[in-house]
Amino acid sequence: MTVSPLPTSTPSAQGVDASRVLAFFDALDACEAVEPHSVMILRHDHVVAAGWWAPYHRDRLHLLYSISKSFTATAVGLAVAEGVIGLDDPVVSYFPEFEADITDPRSRAMRVRHLASMTSGHEAETLERARALDPGDLVRGFLLLPPERDPGTVFAYNQPATYTLAAILQRVTGQSLTAYLRPRLLDPLGIGEVGWLADRTGRELGFSGLHAVTDAVARLGLLYLGEGRWEGKQLLPQEWVAEATRSHIPTATPGESADRDGDWGLGYGFSFWQSRHGYRGDGAYGQFCLVLPEHDAVIATTAATNDMPALLDLVWEHLIPAFGPEPLTGRGDAEAALADRLTRLALPPAPGAPVPPERAEQWSGAEFTPHGGGCADQPGLTGVSVSVDADGWTLTLVEDGDPLRAALGAGGWQVAEEPLPLAVSGGWSDGDTLAVDLAPLEIPHRLRVTCTLADRTFTAHWTTRPLHAAPLRLRRAPRPSGPSGG
Repeated sequence: MTVSPLPTSTPSAQGVDASRVLAFFDALDACEAVEPHSVMILRHDHVVAAGWWAPYHRDRLHLLYSISKSFTATAVGLAVAEGVIGLDDPVVSYFPEFEADITDPRSRAMRVRHLASMTSGHEAETLERARALDPGDLVRGFLLLPPERDPGTVFAYNQPATYTLAAILQRVTGQSLTAYLRPRLLDPLGIGEVGWLADRTGRELGFSGLHAVTDAVARLGLLYLGEGRWEGKQLLPQEWVAEATRSHIPTATPGESADRDGDWGLGYGFSFWQSRHGYRGDGAYGQFCLVLPEHDAVIATTAATNDMPALLDLVWEHLIPAFGPEPLTGRGDAEAALADRLTRLALPPAPGAPVPPERAEQWSGAEFTPHGGGCADQPGLTGVSVSVDADGWTLTLVEDGDPLRAALGAGGWQVAEEPLPLAVSGGWSDGDTLAVDLAPLEIPHRLRVTCTLADRTFTAHWTTRPLHAAPLRLRRAPRPSGPSGG
């Protein structure tokens, strides 16, 4: 399909102060806790600023983590409107094969709405416990785990709740989430290619695993900002939007004020969090879909950070004051400076120099084993070697017996598309040490590999830890098999 770009505008025309937006980008680049990958700022249905930090770019799919839940909830809203799912249906009614196994009264009392609002009655995350109860079927394991409280009375962020919600939709429609959403949401919104991780049963995860471009996140936000309307058509019922984006359950730590938990203590809807400003879809490590009805604005971000509140704080500090009630005049210099800045966004490459000439022979063909006998942070990585040919130096990582080769360039990021989209930077810090960063460009993570010639060992660790297990060579978006996305 041909994807029509979102309308664009100058910030001033939409009442946005470009100098404050520029200050936001300055602060973001200066924040050591956040590695930004992209930002899109929309006001009055127009993109007023958008930027991608090289080596990331606007057409690159990006793992959204738990923003996936917001897309899953949207699919359920569509299915409720079509009458194929009922919010007050018992969850177990959709899995009659488990009927005899699920005897706990609280499990049997769980309704579809409790899955959507993270109020299954469990007091904590159930993922590992549910997997232990049934390694082959997460739905059965989840339903076998008795809730500690009555459903609807307590909040607990709980991956199997959304997985079960997605499993219900995939069962009643006979389609994957992607295939179901394609004609109802993805195509009408103008969202291009997406990929969604599936488990061994073939079910798309629902709670995570969606890979999409930043523009897709912005479009979902615009749909909700418009109360379900898109280009004059009601794609999603207004009633669903209202229910999905209000607080159904307190999320503050029991016995504490909401302020203690910041933007995570203000309540939860149907896969949307309440925020100090508006509400949001929220994915690990800084993937955000911020919807700000009071400002008629949407902000979409992708990033890599272990300090998600820091990213939100920068938005609240700099961007909220940027939204004014009327168009602005006399801001040409600030807008020119912002436009220039957006063309120059880039992540600094890992430091490194070419191999010292007097050590090149020792490095050529050198092989390295894990330091200390193993790499806890990358357990499948068993060996590293360094080689040189007419095209330059190559780092080869061996994982599960399979080699992954990465070219080492002379400064900057070297980007390859196969066997996975991968950016590489780094080099030699001295004649004895080679340090390289490898960034699989469709996930928000970076692997740092350091080889030491003296003892022929290497270390490898993720700067932010992936939440899905996979070999390094498979850390990319799933590719759709056809136009249906199934």
